[in-house]
Amino acid sequence: MGLSAAFFDLDKTVIAKSSALAFGRPFYRDGLISRRDVVKSAYAQLMFRLGGGTDEQAMARTRDYLAALCKGWRVEQVQQIVAETLNELINPYVYAEAAALIAEHQAAGRDVVLVSASGDEMVRPIGALLGITDVIATRMAIVDGRYSGEVEFYSAGPAKVVGVREIAAERGYDLAECFAYSDSSSDLPLLESVGHPSAVNPDRTLRRVATERSWPILEFRHPIPLGKRLRGGPAVPFAAALGVGVGVAIGFALYNHHRRSRTAVA
Repeated sequence: MGLSAAFFDLDKTVIAKSSALAFGRPFYRDGLISRRDVVKSAYAQLMFRLGGGTDEQAMARTRDYLAALCKGWRVEQVQQIVAETLNELINPYVYAEAAALIAEHQAAGRDVVLVSASGDEMVRPIGALLGITDVIATRMAIVDGRYSGEVEFYSAGPAKVVGVREIAAERGYDLAECFAYSDSSSDLPLLESVGHPSAVNPDRTLRRVATERSWPILEFRHPIPLGKRLRGGPAVPFAAALGVGVGVAIGFALYNHHRRSRTAVA
């Protein structure tokens, strides 16, 4: 256990995609979601990203949609799907810069914690892939091995700080000595809760705030599978100059997917 910690948002910060949407294809294949659910989830994610994800009502709608979508799913089935597809769907999209930065914090004796709005069943295996055991993620209520349709803890916006403060109190972290990384303005409460915040591939609002407050702005651009990183040594330095973030490009891709799906349905 380290004397301080580094808290990492997951999507677009550690991995170059949405962790929740990444598993959409196998969930669809195994009958957990319909084609319409895939499109609605992608569109909701796009709107959340473009809107900055800071509106409390938008967060509540996303939480309620997630709860309704998952109601009745067998937890064991979800865990199995994630385990079977993790290497294919997540490993190639881990930013080399993020992996290097995580390793630097660990080498310095700090604990590393993944903080994500995605479900614990997805985030924890991704953390294990990176050698991270501590996660703060959304937790769904479970009854008789199935999701009940209730959310025990929705790890988004200010709620992330609740999780951060709980683990800090439990382990004795001084948050003024801790680090945090995120790409989204919805995570401003998270970034403001530590002494060393950094914006990674920031959206427009976060870039403006980071510039005004002289926070470091990092650009992660090289998703490389873990095996290649190990064989080739350090791939790239973790810090980079200012540049155009990848969030808009990924959002545009999601929008195009939505349009193509609508055309196919029509």
